[in-house]
Amino acid sequence: MRFKVTPSKVRDAAVTVPGDKSVSHRALMLGSIAKGRTDVSGFLAGEDCLATLGAMRALGVEINQPSATQMSIEGVGLYGLQGSRTPLDLGNSGTAMRLMAGLLSGQTFNSVLTGDASLSGRPMSRIITPLMMMGAVIESACDGTPPLQISGGLKLHGIHYDLPMASAQVKSAILLAGLYANGTTSVSERSMGVAVSSVDGTITLEGGQQPQGCNVRVPADLSSASFVMLAAVLAENADMQILNVGVNPTRTGVIDILQAMGADISLENEQMLGEEPVADIRVRSSRLHGGRVDPALVSLAIDEFPVLFVAAAAAEGSTTFSEIGELRVKESDRISAMANGMRTLGIRVDETDDGAVVHGGRFGGGTVNSYGDHRVAMSLALAGTIASDEVIVEDVESVDTSFPGFCDCMNGLGTDIASEVGE
Repeated sequence: MRFKVTPSKVRDAAVTVPGDKSVSHRALMLGSIAKGRTDVSGFLAGEDCLATLGAMRALGVEINQPSATQMSIEGVGLYGLQGSRTPLDLGNSGTAMRLMAGLLSGQTFNSVLTGDASLSGRPMSRIITPLMMMGAVIESACDGTPPLQISGGLKLHGIHYDLPMASAQVKSAILLAGLYANGTTSVSERSMGVAVSSVDGTITLEGGQQPQGCNVRVPADLSSASFVMLAAVLAENADMQILNVGVNPTRTGVIDILQAMGADISLENEQMLGEEPVADIRVRSSRLHGGRVDPALVSLAIDEFPVLFVAAAAAEGSTTFSEIGELRVKESDRISAMANGMRTLGIRVDETDDGAVVHGGRFGGGTVNSYGDHRVAMSLALAGTIASDEVIVEDVESVDTSFPGFCDCMNGLGTDIASEVGE
C-alpha cells in the first residue's frame, strides 16, 4: 500500500483521534491480572494493541469486545495466567514485547515472545538486563533481539534500578515484574488498587499486591493528535480543536517544542479522566521559526520527532535536534528515514550520530519510502499536503498499528491523502 498525497487546504474543525496506545496496552495487561472485571472504553483498536489482546487471550484471559473501542476483561488475578502452548506473536509492537517480558518473568510457566521482521531486529537488552537482575532468566539472540524465551517458576526479588535512559517501557516492565517480586515500597498513589510511590523521580511499589478490576476510560492519543496539530499549524488559516486528549506531563514534549517554535497551541477544558489529565487541544495556523530543541524535552516527545522534523522543514531558519539517538532503533532508523524522505522532497537535512539539523525550505513533489514505519509514513504524508506537487509515500501498511482510520480522519480536515495499492 501507498499514500498518494495532493497539495490541499485544511479547514476549521473539531476532531477526535483514536485512544492512547500506551494506556490501551497497560489496561489490557493490568486488567488481565486484576481481581474482578475491568471495563475499558476508548480502547485503541490498532494492530499493536490487538497483538496484546491476542496474547492475553492466549494466556487464558476471557476478554469480550462489545465494540472496537470497548473491552470487558475478566481478570484472573495476579497468579491466574496460564501458559500458552505456542509462542506469543506480538507483531510490530515493541511496547507489547517489553511489557510482556516483565509480566511473564514472574509466572510459573515458560513463555516465548516473537514478532514480525521489524520487531525481531529491535533491541531488548534494556529490559533483559534489569529483569535478570531481579532473578528472571531470559534468553534472546546474541545481540539481545527477539525471540525472547522466558523461564517460569523463578523467585524474583525487588531491585533499585537507575535507568540509563528515560523509557516508560522499561519502567513499566520492571514494575510489572515487581508485582511478583519480594520487596517493599513506599505508597503515595493508587491505581487499580496498587500502591505506587513516585518521589524525586524514583517510582517504587511493593511486590505481591493484587490489582483490582475497575473502569478505565482511555483518553485520545497525543501521538496521533500530533499529526492533526501539525496539519493545523502548517495550514494557512486553520483553527482546530482536538478533543479529550491525554496530556500527561510525561508525554507533552511535542506541545512544548512546537510552542517554542512559535506554534499557537493551548489547552482547554482541562480535567482528570480517572488518573490521567486530559484536555482539548486548540491549534491555530502559525509561522514557525527554527532553533535548538532543548534536549531535556527529548524523552517527553520521543515518538513525535518525525512530526517535529516536518515542522522544522516548514520553519524559517534551521532547527537542531540532538540527543535523539534512540530514534535509530525504533521501527526504522527514524533519523535517516525522515532525512532521506525530506531530502527527496527538496529539504536539506544534515545528520549526526544522535541528531540532525533541518534547514527550513519548501517541499516539492516526489516518491518517498516510509521504511514500513507508521510514524514516518504519516509525517511524510502531512509534508505532502503543503508540497508544490504530488507526493507518493510507499510502504504504509503499518499505519494501522497506531492510527486506524488515519486517511479518513485527515481527509475530514480537508487534506487529500488517498490510500491505494502500489504499482
